[in-house]
Amino acid sequence: MPDTPFFDQAAPAAGRGRTTPDRLDGTVALVTGASSGIGAATAIVLAAGGAAVAVAARRKDRLEELAAGIREQGGTVLVLESDITDEQQATDAVERTVAELGRLDTLINNAGVMLLGPAVGAPLEEWQRMVDLNVMGLLYCAHAALPHLLRAAEDGPRQVADMVNISSTAGRIARNGSAVYTLTKHGIGAFSEALRLEVTQRHVRVCLVEPGATATELAGHNRPEVLQAMRSQVTGMQPMGAEDIADAIAYIVTRPRHVAVNEVLIRPTEQA
Repeated sequence: MPDTPFFDQAAPAAGRGRTTPDRLDGTVALVTGASSGIGAATAIVLAAGGAAVAVAARRKDRLEELAAGIREQGGTVLVLESDITDEQQATDAVERTVAELGRLDTLINNAGVMLLGPAVGAPLEEWQRMVDLNVMGLLYCAHAALPHLLRAAEDGPRQVADMVNISSTAGRIARNGSAVYTLTKHGIGAFSEALRLEVTQRHVRVCLVEPGATATELAGHNRPEVLQAMRSQVTGMQPMGAEDIADAIAYIVTRPRHVAVNEVLIRPTEQA
């Protein structure tokens, strides 16, 4: 059997046609939901990798604290006080990023809310909040960002762009007590895959990240009785930290141009 690659044109010589995979110098990233948790941790790790980072969320004081830490480490950061459930604010966040930082190479759609509990008798307002943020907010940002990501893939320093959509294990498995949250996360998965098929040949990579139990503020938005039930489900388990998810995101967006990570399911070792 001949000792040649099966795909002759898919194996460039070492050092040719690829960039160093672990640096993001000259690129710009926008991270939504960046005032805490996964968003904040991701902004830190992307800035450490050389990207200029725009951080968007409603809590400006938390963003300013995050930005101060990034600047102390020599990073470039833009604070965007923004409620992305409002279409205009979401669009403005993207356009300000491009206007003030010069471009957009990476979008991290992280903002989300998880409100669990029985569907029967649930406050309708909770369902609306999840759809508005988890689905519509993500779509508003994606819609505004796509022209810039496509442009970055053509003329950017890495010749590739990334959209990373943060979902959940709820985007794979439907469980009792999470009907509408599960709906939103399954929807993100479907959107991500359909969009990936549309833009992947133009070197815009779309990745879906599905974290399991992670120690963030996400659970704290639930009603007290729901929160108590959630705590009982993770008793004795060591959850992941926001930094664990940020590390996975950094891996995704620093792959060479010819490598696309399409989906990452990441759970604590002890989570069944």
